[in-house]
Amino acid sequence: MQQTTKAGGSRRIGERVMAAINRDPLTAPHRTRNDALLAVAWAVPATAMALLGDKGLRPDALGWTLLLAGHVPLVWRRRHPLPVLLAVMVCIAPYHALDNNHAAPIFATMVVLYTVAATGTVRRTLLVGATVLGVTLLLNTLTNPDGTMEILRISGWVVAFLFCGIDVRYYRQYVAAIVDRAVRAERTREEEARRRVAEERLRIARDLHDLLAHSITLIGVQTSVAAHVLAADPERLDRAAVAKALDDIAETCRTARGELRTTLDLLREQGVAGEGRGPLPGLDGVPDLVAAARLAGARVETAVRVRQAPPAVGAAAYRIVQEALTNVVRHAGPEPAVRVELSEERGALRVSVIDEGVCPGGANPEGADDAPGYGLVGMRERARSVGGTLDAGPRDEGGFQVTAVLPVGTVETAGTAETVGTVGTDRERDR
Repeated sequence: MQQTTKAGGSRRIGERVMAAINRDPLTAPHRTRNDALLAVAWAVPATAMALLGDKGLRPDALGWTLLLAGHVPLVWRRRHPLPVLLAVMVCIAPYHALDNNHAAPIFATMVVLYTVAATGTVRRTLLVGATVLGVTLLLNTLTNPDGTMEILRISGWVVAFLFCGIDVRYYRQYVAAIVDRAVRAERTREEEARRRVAEERLRIARDLHDLLAHSITLIGVQTSVAAHVLAADPERLDRAAVAKALDDIAETCRTARGELRTTLDLLREQGVAGEGRGPLPGLDGVPDLVAAARLAGARVETAVRVRQAPPAVGAAAYRIVQEALTNVVRHAGPEPAVRVELSEERGALRVSVIDEGVCPGGANPEGADDAPGYGLVGMRERARSVGGTLDAGPRDEGGFQVTAVLPVGTVETAGTAETVGTVGTDRERDR
């Protein structure tokens, strides 16, 4: 147990030491207080060395003053390393020139040299080191001309502390670069997450708009049909027509409920399959859209010359056709003639919905009496989401046209053009 406690204490001490090394000395907390304590801590062994050393080199009053004064600037060594170095040299150089104990001020000198190297550039460090060595060698030559070993020892200590400071500086830069890259990576991940959330919200908004606008429009038309049958001739009430209109409304509600449940399940990210949950419709759902539009009174003619497409492209095409047919039913007048074409052209799925609406502007939602919606905007966004384009606008001969080109790459098609369904009038549908 005691060994575990000692190991944990050693780890914490090591972590604190590494944190102090990694920390930028110019932004470290409590740096002035810590440097003041450091100055006192170095002054104590310096005093002890001066007292316990050679009695012939023991400092006098001036020597003690210079020795202790040389430790005072260490309090501001991180904020102003060069002025502190100059102040220390101003005190220590006369101290050595008076031939006092030369080992006592070594701690203060080396600490300030390390600080200059750890906080400055390599060029500045080398210039400072050369200057300090020059002054030191000059003083040693004047006070101890025969001390060759002393010269080498002093030079070695100076060079060692300078290179130690340079090494720590580069290590701090390396750690800062790693931290900066980690911060940028985290910021990038957060931005990517926000972008994905925004895209998902936009996609859900489009799905809800397409689903609700289409379903509500069909329900409104079918309800109008039922109301017209009831009010036209009460004495000769066509119960079968009313029942069929109500059945169509119920079927539209069931379909809308299933698609709405699918969208909400995706929003909640539920992993279990529920009623009505399944893949969003693609090209195989276009006949259902056509059938719903015909029930609402539109005379729809279809020409589908593509068998399949990638799921994303198929879903985009389905939604574009759905929104276009919804606009036709809402804005193109009674029993409008519509042509829906889907074909493959040069590696792209071409979707075209053309109506011959009798109202000004055809099936243009922005030309309607009610407030402008998001139909055209949603269709363009769906086309762009798969790398395609969409054009929509009134036709010179009347009506409205929506054309989308959605790239699909290689799509398997039938050997010959296949028309899924072609119906021009109600009479032809009856046959």
